[in-house]
Amino acid sequence: MQLETRYLLNMENISKEYFGNRVLKGVNLQVKPGEIHALMGENGAGKSTLMNILFGMPVIHSTGGFEGTVEIDGKLAVIDAPHKAMDFGIGMVHQEFMLIPGFTVTENIKVGREISKPTLLSRFLGRNLETLDMDSMRRDAKKALSDIGLSIEEYVKVAGLPIGYMQFVEIAREIDKTGIKLLVFDEPTAVLTESEAERLLEIMKTIASKGIAIIFITHRLDEVMTVADSLTVLRDGEFVARKDIKDTSVVEIAELMIGRKVEKLVDDQEDTRILSDDDIAMSIEDFHVQMPGEMVKGIDLDIRRGEIFGIGGLAGQGKVGIPNGIMGLYESEGAVRVFGEELDLKKLGNALEHGIANVSEDRRGVGLLLDESIENNIVFTAMQIKEDFIKKVGPMKLFDSKKAKDHALDMIKLLDIRCTGPKQTAGSLSGGNQQKVCLARALTIDPEILIVSEPTRGIDIGAKKLVLEYLVKLNREKGLTIIMVSSELVELRSLCDRIAIVSDGKLAKILKPNDSDAEFGLAMAGSRKESVGNE
Repeated sequence: MQLETRYLLNMENISKEYFGNRVLKGVNLQVKPGEIHALMGENGAGKSTLMNILFGMPVIHSTGGFEGTVEIDGKLAVIDAPHKAMDFGIGMVHQEFMLIPGFTVTENIKVGREISKPTLLSRFLGRNLETLDMDSMRRDAKKALSDIGLSIEEYVKVAGLPIGYMQFVEIAREIDKTGIKLLVFDEPTAVLTESEAERLLEIMKTIASKGIAIIFITHRLDEVMTVADSLTVLRDGEFVARKDIKDTSVVEIAELMIGRKVEKLVDDQEDTRILSDDDIAMSIEDFHVQMPGEMVKGIDLDIRRGEIFGIGGLAGQGKVGIPNGIMGLYESEGAVRVFGEELDLKKLGNALEHGIANVSEDRRGVGLLLDESIENNIVFTAMQIKEDFIKKVGPMKLFDSKKAKDHALDMIKLLDIRCTGPKQTAGSLSGGNQQKVCLARALTIDPEILIVSEPTRGIDIGAKKLVLEYLVKLNREKGLTIIMVSSELVELRSLCDRIAIVSDGKLAKILKPNDSDAEFGLAMAGSRKESVGNE
């Protein structure tokens, strides 16, 4: 039949550049009516950018637009603003709920599309004096809830509903929009319990059976195998494959997502280290961290003295929570021992006092004093923790500006920080150079353990290589124990001795860098069902 071969959505040869950085390179995405199509790829693969293009988001059009074509129902579609996407029948169910807690279920479903009825005054003084037609709105809300098989009273307030129900109200709101043809579900099960997630997958099938197409963005391979008809895999901004689910397997999908690159990110350096399982630099036991969006739910790790230990995993799975918990930035519990001494997790700065330096993933929010000079940023922590760069003149303590300047100049040269000089403000540097300033500051306290989170995020390939090779040099020449947290699996596999993959706040597996792509893919996908992991 002709119906089955036509595509409701056809995005062809889509390319997008941000300030010289090509984040999409000739990507295709095709979805049929009534099809559940999984869009897959690691963080940074380009999924969000592709969806921003589909929805006509301002971030795309304020940065030069994109190349390629978007067709809806076989006709060229120009979508340069979010309301145009709605006109074409495209909706989205967000991971972060867009609901108003104080409103009822009905009011949330109809928000922005309220139905009004005329009053005596409005007939003479205009539509502004019409009143809400609550009966009609309730009928619509009831129908939308019924369409997705949800038995919930339409008059209850959203505040206090279980998270799963909030997700379902979001879906009902999209279904209520007239002419909806395509729904995008962005990581919809990430915050749901197992039973809620199963219910959601059933609702997706119900929606698709009505002829509405679904783009399902998820990292969970078992969910894809359960509900999707087909999938597209992106990797590093490129189209990798489009497959029908019946023609693929969990292992193949995992391999397509990870797809090891052949180039090595760092040159081999002489390795004379002897790592011992009995010589532990850091021991983490039953560690929980209350970091919103990166919860850690009971992790045990032993990190050997002198090793480069990697922590990987997809976004929102807890890997970033681990260093933030160790540094005392978020409430945590469990035990963290550093060379046998237990940290006081409730005391901010205790990790620094125990010789742990941290380069944060959030360099603008946590990592840098943006209005201060490069020099002040580099020496700030060492001044606080070790009273370094301070000279005593009688009873007074004065800032040793010469020592600070000399040290900053050494660091600028060593890490190739591109700047006008040590007095330039950190906030005026490029992202890569800001990252190098963060690294310089961490190294200035002469730590015994260095934690680096997302060390190369947002920096170009040349700076990336320099930063990574310098980390290896520190490890080999100074015996520095390094814990590296990264979304970039290629980085972890280039540098690390062992890599812990974190999924859903728990340790999925500890792998060696040369383990297969499929093993990494399965561990990162954090399959809910044990049987999937054993395939």
